[in-house]
Amino acid sequence: MGMVAMTYKLNPNSEVEDVNAEAIAEAVKSLASDVYDVQAVDVKPLAFGLKFVQVHVVMSDKEGGLSDDFEEKMSMIHGVGEIEVLSMGLL
Repeated sequence: MGMVAMTYKLNPNSEVEDVNAEAIAEAVKSLASDVYDVQAVDVKPLAFGLKFVQVHVVMSDKEGGLSDDFEEKMSMIHGVGEIEVLSMGLL
């Protein structure tokens, strides 16, 4: 069984007024575990003062949808709107 590297773009939820990209980044870092190796979390400018969070994580590519579980965990973080997969590759 191999490993997969995923890069995500977490866009702010437009329906939430007090979205704090730095707080989202810290919450994503706390998702790191023996299953999810969160290697990089960066806050980047989006537009008009808005920011998005870019996440690079490595996990097993086994059946059962580990990436789906990780995306679900990220979507539960306050202020996270759309989650976009920027890249995915086997290691």
